[in-house]
Amino acid sequence: MTTKIQEFLEAVVRKNPGEIEFHQAVTEVVESVMPFIEENPKYEEARILKRMVEPERVIIFRVPWVTDKGEIKVNRGFRVEMNSALGPYKGGLRFHSNVNLGTLKFLAFEQIFKNSLTSLPMGGGKGGSDFSPKGKTDNEVMRFCQSFMTELQRHIGPDTDVPAGDIGVGAREIGYLFGQYKRIRNEFTGVLTGKGLNWGGSRIRPEATGYGCVYFVEEMMKTHDDSLQGKVCTVSGSGNVAQYTVQKLIQLGAKVVTVSDTQGYVYDKDGIDQEKLDYILVLKNIRRGRIREYAEKFKCEFHEHQRPWGVPCDAAFPSAYQNELNGDDARKLVANGCRAVGEGANMPTTPEGVRVFLNGKVLFGPGKAANAGGVATSGLEMSQNSMRLSWPMEEVDRRLHEIMIAIHKNCVKYGRDADGFVNYVKGANIAGFIRVADAMIDQGLV
Repeated sequence: MTTKIQEFLEAVVRKNPGEIEFHQAVTEVVESVMPFIEENPKYEEARILKRMVEPERVIIFRVPWVTDKGEIKVNRGFRVEMNSALGPYKGGLRFHSNVNLGTLKFLAFEQIFKNSLTSLPMGGGKGGSDFSPKGKTDNEVMRFCQSFMTELQRHIGPDTDVPAGDIGVGAREIGYLFGQYKRIRNEFTGVLTGKGLNWGGSRIRPEATGYGCVYFVEEMMKTHDDSLQGKVCTVSGSGNVAQYTVQKLIQLGAKVVTVSDTQGYVYDKDGIDQEKLDYILVLKNIRRGRIREYAEKFKCEFHEHQRPWGVPCDAAFPSAYQNELNGDDARKLVANGCRAVGEGANMPTTPEGVRVFLNGKVLFGPGKAANAGGVATSGLEMSQNSMRLSWPMEEVDRRLHEIMIAIHKNCVKYGRDADGFVNYVKGANIAGFIRVADAMIDQGLV
């Protein structure tokens, strides 16, 4: 690490104390981008990086709500509007008990580059609350969402800031949030994405992050004249991203042998087929059960409080949570012959894990590139809303696939090392940076 990079990062830490994940996200970008900036001094003269790491706006507010028993609860709401150089702020809302400002700043910072890579007109933002929907009734979730949106509505809009779902915010929550926005503002606009199909949503949106991640890994494999056909794949998580990662892998002829949740992972050596996946969809989306029930039903292994990275595989898809895959996990994967990794979650691999993969010449698709399919399809939903149209599934999937191919192409353009190996981390960071930085320079000191 050069002195210049170190001094920059020390300044970020001093200004943002205790925000470990934000520091981690900034470090990854700066290490890739700073050498490029030194070769292109116009970005240094405009102090682009210093401006990028500072949010344009941070909104923090209280969210009072009432339980079914009449008890008053108070949570904290956030919206980090990080960068609008390319378009309205765009990024999800996360409802989880461990949500804090540092987590959301990390996610909003990542979102700048992810949205840039899609080539769609979207800025970067993120928001949420330390409220957890788990264990709450539908009415309690509705009252919380209505209170949350009562404040948030004054800060968002289809041409200002367009939130979406994230962890803890699914179709139910988006519906309640949209209903309250419409009620207060007296307008039906595309202010949220991830909406229901019959009231403004886009086909393929639930599937998009998982599908896009698989498309990206397939493109990485093609650079080595290979494919996912017949490959053994491990997937972590069992939520939206993991579910549709598994589905697309099945469609491409891969063999998926693991899924997981916070209690542990299942190892199904026979592979998860569509019938088994249908069971997972009902288990997680409707019954809201635990993944160990899958192991009990299909008579396969359940490993309590463990992650699936010790299972031999050709490709791995960390799709659960940030920093779920550490250096030791990465070493196990490399030792067991893993050739490709696609990050379905946001920053699920620790810095040490990333170094292990890159040193081992593993094809590593970082989240800002590999999981950009979700926000890309949100952008397509915004386009459909603006035109009052609804495209068929095949049209949206085709556009999603084209976007992921284009993202891969840009990562290769800026990430190829002298020995021919493609460092997708460097490629994604530089490709995402250039588009935003040029827009910031064009727009002046904003």
